[in-house]
Amino acid sequence: MYAIVATGGKQYKVEEGETLRIEKLTGEVGDEVTFDRILMIGGGDDVRIGQPLVDGASVKASIVEQGKAKKIIVFKYKRRKRYRRKQGHRQPFTAVKIDTIQA
Repeated sequence: MYAIVATGGKQYKVEEGETLRIEKLTGEVGDEVTFDRILMIGGGDDVRIGQPLVDGASVKASIVEQGKAKKIIVFKYKRRKRYRRKQGHRQPFTAVKIDTIQA
């Protein structure tokens, strides 16, 4: 069974037992998180599509890790104008492990 979950402005296809990195959520490692914005539940012959959300559906997950992604370099440059700006950025993330999908 799988579900399409909307969180952090993005949509993710999740299955039970899967670990994925999403936008940062508040909470400590080991805390349980419930996702209520379920767009679709599928698996086998039974497929439920929400309009826009599936009623009564939820996905329970537990926080595995809170961290920051690898650093990216933002470099702005204009030739012949002596203009250079260098900036680094590390995006915070939360790694969650999907425990159950409740339809």
